[in-house]
Amino acid sequence: MRAMRTLFADPKTDFVFKKLFGTEEHKPLLVALLNGLLELDEAHRVVEVELLSPEQRPVLQELMSSIVDVKCVDARGTRYVVEMQVLNVEGFDKRVVYNVAKAYTTQLKRGQKYPDLDDVIGVTICDFELWPRREAPHVPMLSRWCMQEQHGGARGLGQLQFVFLELPKYDTTRPPRTVVEKWAYFFREADNLEMVPEVLAERPFVDALEAARAAGFTEEEWDAYIRAGMAIQDERGALSLAAREGRQEGLQQGRQEGLRQGLRQGLRQGLLAMRSALYELLRQRGWSPSTQERARVEGCEDLDTLQRWLVQAVSAANVTEALR
Repeated sequence: MRAMRTLFADPKTDFVFKKLFGTEEHKPLLVALLNGLLELDEAHRVVEVELLSPEQRPVLQELMSSIVDVKCVDARGTRYVVEMQVLNVEGFDKRVVYNVAKAYTTQLKRGQKYPDLDDVIGVTICDFELWPRREAPHVPMLSRWCMQEQHGGARGLGQLQFVFLELPKYDTTRPPRTVVEKWAYFFREADNLEMVPEVLAERPFVDALEAARAAGFTEEEWDAYIRAGMAIQDERGALSLAAREGRQEGLQQGRQEGLRQGLRQGLRQGLLAMRSALYELLRQRGWSPSTQERARVEGCEDLDTLQRWLVQAVSAANVTEALR
């Protein structure tokens, strides 16, 4: 039984994201996305991009179903690494830095010089909170990162920059107002929409929705879209299972460690009680153990031995016989 088509496909999936932002047909959408998320003014807006050929896009094998990577360069030479990441995985922030740094260093061919290197900006859309809201300092939904001198705060070394859009931080209590909020709304809600909402009834958002309209997909494209969604769900399930198994293993280890600690605590309490009973009996008998004999008692870590000494002390004629 084939899955019923929604009105719009989910732009966060591998297939749809590449269709919207990684093809020659829809390059204006990529330009609009960059200008929106980089918050560029008219004098500095991106007007044209060139999609790099597949051989110019370093391929990462890990988590390919959840990482969508589009690389392009604008008319001024600035390079962009545009990514959609649906799953939060260990070391993700380091992978982003690595990918942007690699895009920077691989520009330099033999015979070229460092001044030939173009700046690289990484634009990453996350379907999770990379910097959780409960942590301080607060990082907004759209964040910009670049190097900063730590004493005076001067900014420099802008050859590598990073932009992150964390979709869960979108304010759902009101309609989107800014361009950034409208892009966040589009990525979050497109596959749930039953019509083009008024807040997105303008370009470039209406064009993005039209490109994501499921009715326009061929059977092969729809199958590719379904497979991409299933791959994400499988990967999310695998991560969830690993986390659950990790928690169970942690609980089991905790129970075992708790049992060991309980036994050690019980043994310490038993030894203290047994020594106290032995000292009290000796005191009642009028015996006063020597320093050497007291050291033997204090150094004994075996309950059976202490119990034997206690029993012997009841009938022993002197301390020396009791502490044999």
